[in-house]
Order: sequence, then structure tokens, then C-alpha cells
Amino acid sequence: MDEITVPIYLMAGFLESGKTSFLNFTIEQDYFQIDGPTLLILCEEGEEEFDEKAMKKSRTSVEILDNPEELTPERLVAYDAFYNPARIIIEYNGMWQLSKLEELDMPKGWGIVQHIVTVDASTFQVYMNNMKSLFVEMIKNADMVLFNRCEQGMPLAAFRRSVKVVNQAAEIIFEDGEGEIENIFEDEMPFDVNADIIEIMDEDYGIWFIDAMDHPETYKGKKVSFTGMVLKSREFEKDMFVPGRMAMTCCADDTTFIGYVCKSPEARALRTGKWVKVVAAVDYKYMDFYNKVGPVLTAVSVERTEPLKDELVYFN
Repeated sequence: MDEITVPIYLMAGFLESGKTSFLNFTIEQDYFQIDGPTLLILCEEGEEEFDEKAMKKSRTSVEILDNPEELTPERLVAYDAFYNPARIIIEYNGMWQLSKLEELDMPKGWGIVQHIVTVDASTFQVYMNNMKSLFVEMIKNADMVLFNRCEQGMPLAAFRRSVKVVNQAAEIIFEDGEGEIENIFEDEMPFDVNADIIEIMDEDYGIWFIDAMDHPETYKGKKVSFTGMVLKSREFEKDMFVPGRMAMTCCADDTTFIGYVCKSPEARALRTGKWVKVVAAVDYKYMDFYNKVGPVLTAVSVERTEPLKDELVYFN
């Protein structure tokens, strides 16, 4: 991969999701100022306008694209030659497939270094019901997902799970009109995390899967019990397997396997696709399977069992 000398900061989100507000705030900050010029490529125009004084101060020029066909390698090369930008910001149209941008041949030195998605929490469920595939594509490689306009009573934990099942690494922030909301998950776990063995009901597996990655302090040293499907891999040591579930992230044709590595002497005799009831102690270690530190289970017992009637985990 060529060295990135012209960083691209990508802002994605549906119309009126707060992209321009976020950029207006950022452009005014001292940390945003750099010596070279900035090029802002707008792929849609919302109701809010950019602050002209702040744009002039930050030496930011604007180019507007009205349809995805205008987003071509030749046009970007022309921008590069004309503006000689030191930095690029792209405010992407939420109705355009993000894969078009990701697959585009960029000018030499250009490269995406940060990908942020803004979400209007008040309309999130409507978009998820009608445009789920676009949202999944939008967030799958995002570094941060910012939910704004949050209000008390909204199912924020469910919103968070919808993102995490697609992109575990994404930082997720919730804001109301006055700033960040904290501790939104207090008392929301549907299982007793203080029990000697935390019993994960079949319908709660997805909730536990997300929470276990995000809150090691809750589960480290504890025991959990759940039913899962066996996944084996040649990349694993012989005493390792993954008991997990298939999760629906978008539609019936878009599912992914989710689970954590489990160590057990019985792993050698297990076969992919079979079902087991696992009781295991939870620890946290770096695993190539995760490409980061994550939960590692050590089985206390592994019992073969019948497949669940509803094998899918639903995130909605």
C-alpha cells in the first residue's frame, strides 16, 4: 500500500443525520487548523450551511457532487492538481453505496484515515426498517458511529447492538442536545452477572456477545453457560473451537457467525455444525482470531445437544 500523504476524513450518514453540524463544529476547533489547504467534497447538500468565516480561516475549499456518476478517478485527479490539498474531507451521500467510494482508484497519496458515521437516533429505526443494507455497508468499516438527538426512553442498547454485530471495533457515542450520554446500559442485562454461573438464555446470546467484548471487568474470572454451534478451523490449536451462533445483520441472505474461542480437551472430537451446551470460565487474551484482546473461554464442561429451533441471533 502506498504511503498516505493526503489523508481523507470520511463522513457518512443519511440526510439530516448531523454530518454538517459535526463538521461545522470540528472546522472551528484549533486542533483542526493545519498549514496546507483542505478540500471538502460534498456529495449532498442538507439544510444546514457551512460557516464561511470558519471555512476561510481553515483554508477550506468546497466542491459539490450531485450524483454518484460524478465521483470518478479523473475528477479526483483534477481536484488534486487544482487545489493541491493537504487534507480531504468527504461528506458522503447516505443514499449512495459506500462501496463505490471504497473501490475507487484514488490520486497518488490519498487514503482514508478516519471514517465517521452520524445517525439521527429519532429516525434510526425507520431507516433500519427500510434501508438496512445501506446502513450496514455504511458502518462496517467505520471507526466511530455517533448517535445524536438521543432522548430518554429510546432503545439505545438495541441501537448499539445493531452496530456492534456488524463492526465490533467501532467506537459508539450517544449524544443528546447537551452532550454525551453515559451509563446507558446500567441494569439492562437480562441475566444475572453476579451469579456463580451466568446463565445465558438462547434469546440473550447476542446481548451477551456484545457486552462480553465491551465490558471485560464484568466477566473476567466468571463462568458462563450457553448453547452454541461448533465452529472448527485449521488455524486453531487442536484443543480450541468456537461455540457460537449465526447472526442476521441485514436480511436472511446476510448472516455472520459470532462467537468466542473456547479451549477444551474435547475440542478434538467436536465437528463443525454440531451443537453443544458449554459451561466455561472467561478470561481475556490477545487472539489472532480477533486481531485484538478479547474473551477466551476455558470449558468446564461441553455437552452435545440438539440444535435450537431458532438458530439465528437477530439484531434489530
